[in-house]
Amino acid sequence: MPQGRKKGGSDLNASNEALGRCRGGFGTKIHFLCDGKGQPLTAVLSPAQDHESKYLPEVLESAKISGAESSEVIYPAKLAGDKGYRYQWIDEWLTENQIDPVIPSKKNEDRDRRLVEFDKPSYRRRGIIEQMIGWLKECRRVATRFEKLARNYLSIVKLAMIGRYLRIIAPWDSTV
Repeated sequence: MPQGRKKGGSDLNASNEALGRCRGGFGTKIHFLCDGKGQPLTAVLSPAQDHESKYLPEVLESAKISGAESSEVIYPAKLAGDKGYRYQWIDEWLTENQIDPVIPSKKNEDRDRRLVEFDKPSYRRRGIIEQMIGWLKECRRVATRFEKLARNYLSIVKLAMIGRYLRIIAPWDSTV
């Protein structure tokens, strides 16, 4: 009996490497948190078939920012997301952590039953993260995942984030 690799084996290792089945084959989702100016703060990877809302606490926990005088974690005042993040448990989790959820209600949902009122002017600023993701897609190495391992791919994503910060500190047209 041959001892070679089985064809069509399980995808257990694929999910460990943030690879998941989607329409185009295997894929990876990158979950970002950015500040109000569109500067990325953190990134978390997940398999493509997993829903975005499952990773919200992990994204916020991975961007731990401490105060200058204490080790208490500082969370953002508001967090905007699209309708895919509109779940009761997300509203509860965010309000427990003193974060105002800026997430629109779904069409089939009773808006009066929500814990918080929708802040439309703050939601209009959500385009900032869409612009940041558009910038990231210009980084060819990130847009087309060449790396097999999730930790290597996440390192490439974080290198792109560092490159963005370096352009803010020392723009190309400045003389150093």
